[in-house]
Amino acid sequence: MSSQTQYTWDGCFDEPVSDLVKRYTASVDFDQRMWRQDIRGSLAHARMLARQGILSAQDFADIERGMATIAAEIEAGDFVWSLAQEDVHLNIEKRLTALVGDAGKRLHTGRSRNDQVATDLRLYLRDATDGILALLREFQTALLTLAEREAATPMPGFTHLQVAQPVTFGHHLLAYFEMFARDVERFADCRKRINRLPLGAAALAGTTYPIDREFVARELGFEGVCLNSLDAVSDRDFAIEFCAACALVMTHISRLSEELVLWMNPRMGFIRIADRFCTGSSIMPQKKNPDVPELARGKTGRVYGHLTALLTLMKGQPLAYNKDNQEDKEPLFDAVDTVIDTLRIFADMVGTGITVKAGAMAAALTQGFATATDLADYLVKKGLPFRDAHAVVGGTVKAAEQKGVDLSALSLAELQAFSSLMTEDVFAVLTVEGSLAARKHIGGTAPEQVRAAIAAARQRMA
Repeated sequence: MSSQTQYTWDGCFDEPVSDLVKRYTASVDFDQRMWRQDIRGSLAHARMLARQGILSAQDFADIERGMATIAAEIEAGDFVWSLAQEDVHLNIEKRLTALVGDAGKRLHTGRSRNDQVATDLRLYLRDATDGILALLREFQTALLTLAEREAATPMPGFTHLQVAQPVTFGHHLLAYFEMFARDVERFADCRKRINRLPLGAAALAGTTYPIDREFVARELGFEGVCLNSLDAVSDRDFAIEFCAACALVMTHISRLSEELVLWMNPRMGFIRIADRFCTGSSIMPQKKNPDVPELARGKTGRVYGHLTALLTLMKGQPLAYNKDNQEDKEPLFDAVDTVIDTLRIFADMVGTGITVKAGAMAAALTQGFATATDLADYLVKKGLPFRDAHAVVGGTVKAAEQKGVDLSALSLAELQAFSSLMTEDVFAVLTVEGSLAARKHIGGTAPEQVRAAIAAARQRMA
């Protein structure tokens, strides 16, 4: 064996790693995206070492200079990534040593790749979380803008996908605003547990050098340090929690996607989606397919799979670090990319790409007897017990169905055949406008309440 080792760690090895094992164990093809976080973490570590007198001022200056060169090379696309160096960390360290000599070799003093990669991953997910939070707020703003425009536009509310009661389209959109508001809360809360510094745990037991972990935490913007060295290097709860938050965002996106697909179908025709979010058919020239919502539904299952993969990855691992943890990155990176791309395109689509067809929504309300509950409430207010009122309205609906008309089209005499409590004022409650206006409590669908809810939502986001 050559006296010159190939790897930073192979001093006690008698034979080189096979090419197949190199390919199998390397992660540089996918973890190189963390290069910014790796450089940031290394510089904070080096600054602490210099501050503690473990690293000379000259070595620190050389490391800063070398890292600046490396960052410029990567930004310019000139950096040569090597499979032989396994991962982003060793690639950067190897290049640093080539640029600045022994100072590059001293950088790793007091740390291990175990706590280094855990730090990089937390920095990466913290950056991703901040990006997702910004996109969620952009998407929420788009929802509010469309909801405000359609605050008084009547449409059928559905249960079991059957016409239930009138709502406004603005009110319907606010339901999604609330879903995504909970997503904002989840990511913000998850960020707190991401934002703990593992660096200083070294391989698993800490280090013998007089390091200052709190200083590094402040340098990197962490809220605190991981308090147990074993847990610091082996914990991936924060990654699982992040992926769970991604899965829930995609759940909400998928529910909205399903409705967009239904609403765009000519049988409903409630909306038009702009051409730039759709595609055509290779054989049917009349087709306009809502590919963006359909793909978002499909990509939701992909993110669910990543969450399951991470849970399965961690369930059988003993303390402390195990090579299995290398498999956490591809699912996480793809979850980040999927959520960011989806939110970005949905913010644009909802903000500028949806045209509401109010006439089709209003026409749909003439089917399904959407004001039947209002008639029952009317009878209750006249003194009839609700269960009796329910039965009376059921008979009324049947009569209207047999005539092929809406409840509002029945004459007073026809209505009174089912209950003498009905008088001329009954027709006011059988209108869609009357039904909407009556629900004027907090959370109700009355247009005035929808507008108040939008104003309150804007205040919450301010």
